[in-house]
Amino acid sequence: MRRRLMAVLALAMATPTLAETVAIRTTRLLADPRAGQPVPATLIVEGQRITAILAVDAALPAGARLVDLGSATVVPGLIDSHVHITSDPGRGPIYAVTVPPERHVAIGAKNALLTVRAGFTTVRDLGSAPLTAMALRDSIREGELPGPRILASGPAISIIGGHGDVSGFRPEVVEALSGGNTCTGPEQCMARVREAARRGVDTIKITATGGVLSQQARGLEKHFTDAEMRAIVETAISLGLKVAAHAHGDSGIAGAAAAGAVSIEHGTFMRAETMKLMRARGTWFVPTLMATQGLVDRVGKSIYTPVVEVKARQAIDAWGKALAEAVRAGVPIAFGTDAGVFEHGRNGEEFALMVEKGGMTPRAALVSATVGAATMLGLDAEIGTLAPGKIADIAAFAGDPLADPRALTKPVFVMAAGRIIPMN
Repeated sequence: MRRRLMAVLALAMATPTLAETVAIRTTRLLADPRAGQPVPATLIVEGQRITAILAVDAALPAGARLVDLGSATVVPGLIDSHVHITSDPGRGPIYAVTVPPERHVAIGAKNALLTVRAGFTTVRDLGSAPLTAMALRDSIREGELPGPRILASGPAISIIGGHGDVSGFRPEVVEALSGGNTCTGPEQCMARVREAARRGVDTIKITATGGVLSQQARGLEKHFTDAEMRAIVETAISLGLKVAAHAHGDSGIAGAAAAGAVSIEHGTFMRAETMKLMRARGTWFVPTLMATQGLVDRVGKSIYTPVVEVKARQAIDAWGKALAEAVRAGVPIAFGTDAGVFEHGRNGEEFALMVEKGGMTPRAALVSATVGAATMLGLDAEIGTLAPGKIADIAAFAGDPLADPRALTKPVFVMAAGRIIPMN
């Protein structure tokens, strides 16, 4: 079937102009991953939007270009809520502050194509050099480059000397390389949020705890004070922005959730009481299990410094445990991978980890990357399910993702905002 399908797609794969009508036929459409089984259907796309879902054998609109996907499973375009689109693994700890921003954008363009070809039509970029991910976001939105829709945070807001700050150099070098993203005290933290909003970010990221891959030996617990985190969140909300909190240690997770962060990223050492708090407040958990896979791939190979090696082994020991407990506790889960810590394009490998290590069902894992992530990002009126009027973010995979999560690593067709993505 795959050989026949690829032959059909070779004829249909030229990216359509947005004035064209495209008919996408499949015997296995899963328009809303929350319920039901795949059914035969034909999606009609005009411009950036789905205009109709017809019976599989219905007459097509005049002039429509047919893409027959056979028995490939068609689902809403996937959403990765935690990526670093302008970064690659293995580039070294000073890459972000020594490589010119133009190079970051070029690397991001390469990674954006890898990501959208993997079936991910929306990503939230949680950490990039100032303006780089936003430049890429705007170019993709205007149709100048192929890639996923990007929601960008720019540099994470950090404490001085914490995860996200520059360290390890002479003071004058640190000052020259500083991204202006650190703060001390509520007023200064409010200013950092306002400055980020002025730059045009879509979301705010804070490093509520230490980080595994930063060179600081400051542990993985809480960094900001409660007052600082409240100031960040309240200022962000006043400007129409949501806050995502990088947090490994439980004290920082609880502090960020109590302050009103929309999501906890990583949550490696989250405890039961904090999970109850998150469930009560509706705080989303983005588990990023592939980030730990990236550590497993590299630990013990003289890639990391001794400081990072210690923290990496701690994270590996806890791999997936917090997600399994959070699922049982009823914490809402949104899909995110931390791509950039591992190679972009491997995002879909997260699904099998969520099932095998996190105890999720294949359906629940798929929901976390469609309806769940779309809801968390405030985009569920536009994406996350396939229905007339919604944006035409569509992905098709060989196999049955409700039976085998690894099927979501086998994309055969992707459409992002009405544009067919070349797959090779």
